[in-house]
Amino acid sequence: MSKMSTESARIALNGPTMGTRWSAVFFVGPGLDPAPIRAALQAAVDEVDGQMSTWKPDSDLMRFNAAPVGEWIAVPARLREVLRLGLEIGRASDGAFDVGMGDAVTAWGFGPEAAAPDGIRAAMKNPRRPAHEVLAFDGNHLRKAEPVTLDLNGIAKGYGVDRLAETLRDHGISDGLVGIDGEMRAMGLRPDGEAWTIAVEAPDAERRTPHSILALQDAAVATSGDYRHWVEVQGRRLSHTMDPSRGAPLIASPASVTVVARTCTEADAWATALMVLGPDKGATLARRSGLDALFLLRDDDASARGVGVGQLFSEEPPAIASAEGR
Repeated sequence: MSKMSTESARIALNGPTMGTRWSAVFFVGPGLDPAPIRAALQAAVDEVDGQMSTWKPDSDLMRFNAAPVGEWIAVPARLREVLRLGLEIGRASDGAFDVGMGDAVTAWGFGPEAAAPDGIRAAMKNPRRPAHEVLAFDGNHLRKAEPVTLDLNGIAKGYGVDRLAETLRDHGISDGLVGIDGEMRAMGLRPDGEAWTIAVEAPDAERRTPHSILALQDAAVATSGDYRHWVEVQGRRLSHTMDPSRGAPLIASPASVTVVARTCTEADAWATALMVLGPDKGATLARRSGLDALFLLRDDDASARGVGVGQLFSEEPPAIASAEGR
């Protein structure tokens, strides 16, 4: 009689979402069919994209953007959850994170349309109030007190990662690693009892190399940087991250900011906020808010120098760091 294997099988799944791909790695007992889990994971990120995409004219977000000022619009629960957190971080960062930058994102060519000079001038010229001062909730409904175009590119991928983690848990899986386009969430531990290792990328547009390594348990990490998505204007490369004070891409910023937090939604939004604030004001706010953050700054010789805030990034370069329960 043959001996049955009781070893865990490694399952690696992935699929398309938000113009990139999601991934999930976990270990299960022998004989489990991963197909239903993959279908559930895909459905979870499809729901996020269907509600929050600016590339789909019929998404719930775009439906709200098209609604008249002052009209109460019913919005689904997951979109409400993301908007509430986005507005909360917007207030906490004094508007550095602002979900109301959709007009500028579109005008500068980071949406489905090409850059438009008239739109750029309008985005930079027109006075704007941050979204947390313009939007109001009433139960399941949302309204805008003045014109605003919402964009959730700085938070939706992180939320999608959290939905992947929640979906694995719904299927009885408590240990795994899920991600979307480099935003990652670690659940529990690997089968050998070790934490999940995740690389913090060096800010290099030409190749992908690690700057440092994190070992995470029950924590999420997200990075905002200037080296993956940009437009070129008059020979100058401009990052996709918008400066709410100017209605235009950042012109002086860290090369990247990495944040470790309890959820990937929080890490994603805070990484954007700290990128906008820069290493001085951003580090001050990170310390005050109890965040773990790593600012990578370019030196004159094009090397990356790190400025760490919080327990995980207290050394430069950080050693392998863990974030149990954070």
